[in-house]
Amino acid sequence: MLDLSVVRTQKEQIIAALEKRGIDASTLIDNALSADEKRRGLQSTLDQKLALANSLAKEIGELYKSGKPQQANNKKEESVALKAETKALQTQLAETETTLHELLYAIPNIPNPLVPDGQSEEDNEEVFRAGEVPTLNEKALPHWELAAKYDLINFELGNKITGAGFPVYTGKGAKLQRALISFFLDQNTAAGYEEVQVPHLVNEQSGFGTGQLPDKEGQMYHVGADNLYLIPTAEVPITNLFRDEIVNVNDLPITRTGYTPCFRREAGSYGSHVRGLNRLHQFDKVEIVRLEHPDKAYEALDLMVEHVKGILEQLELPYRILRLCGGDLGFTSALTYDFEIYSTAQERWLEVSSVSNFESYQSTRLKLRFKDNDGNRKWVHTLNGSALALPRIIAGLLENHQSENGIRIPEALVSYTGFDMIR
Repeated sequence: MLDLSVVRTQKEQIIAALEKRGIDASTLIDNALSADEKRRGLQSTLDQKLALANSLAKEIGELYKSGKPQQANNKKEESVALKAETKALQTQLAETETTLHELLYAIPNIPNPLVPDGQSEEDNEEVFRAGEVPTLNEKALPHWELAAKYDLINFELGNKITGAGFPVYTGKGAKLQRALISFFLDQNTAAGYEEVQVPHLVNEQSGFGTGQLPDKEGQMYHVGADNLYLIPTAEVPITNLFRDEIVNVNDLPITRTGYTPCFRREAGSYGSHVRGLNRLHQFDKVEIVRLEHPDKAYEALDLMVEHVKGILEQLELPYRILRLCGGDLGFTSALTYDFEIYSTAQERWLEVSSVSNFESYQSTRLKLRFKDNDGNRKWVHTLNGSALALPRIIAGLLENHQSENGIRIPEALVSYTGFDMIR
């Protein structure tokens, strides 16, 4: 959520900046400012009425003490009428504050100046590429066929138990999955991220805190009886660990990593491009989260990008990095880099990580601030990244490392899997 004081003072600049996303936010922002003006007017009137009520209460007490019960009773009638007015004002104020927050929640984050112009993924800017795409033999298979051939993943069994998009990993497929989770966590903790285990369901307030609600409400699984949501990413519970907190500037940066399953409805996703592990309703991911001083947030973003690059290089996978354009930028992000690995068998790029700086957009919703050395309270900047999402990593490992003799395990993973080949 944008800071309301910034919206008031920089209205035209915000409207112009949001044009990079391909939206005209002028009406939305005008409505938000109108609601804010109404809210401030109601608050001012309410404060005056409350002050008058306090004054009347003191006056009534003094009249009783002075032996003037009739005058005191007359004043009590004024007080009753004033309380009714106050209650009505409080109701109006609460309704106006709700409207204001709904309007502010609907305004996306302001893109960083580095965000390229463009309206779709075709306009994303490639900023880095590494690794050689292997040449496969004519009998090379896509990962879903390799998974069946070597008994690694059973999609049909998952469909039987739950439905499409919920695979069952078996044998060496299950071991590879577990090995990758441990490998990613070890890489992250070695880089200074503290490991945490967090709940896999969150309440509504947590969803609003990181921006999944209301923007992605239809993509989240909702447990209606308890009004809880299955997490779409560990970013949500990890970042919410610090909701309603004021941290000391000397404690920054705060870095966390965690493994969780992730749940996404992925409504409307159909076609050959979502076959196998390419698009799932449940998948595993290891996340990194940072809370940063605003002056150091973009330096931290670059460090996160380098960290993910290092992991992919150890997995010996060809990859590229894209800077997302305005039209493809996530609702809450100010700047995002997507990592994609090349799937040789499918002849296409597969996204495996997004690394983003949200600046103060999430922290404003979370009421997450830091106290600087002068005692001033400022918004923390939040960042997060996948390090890494497993399904497409496994797809890339199976497809790119296959040969007539089996599937080679990268050297960095062998101590985790306990085997160097899948045959």
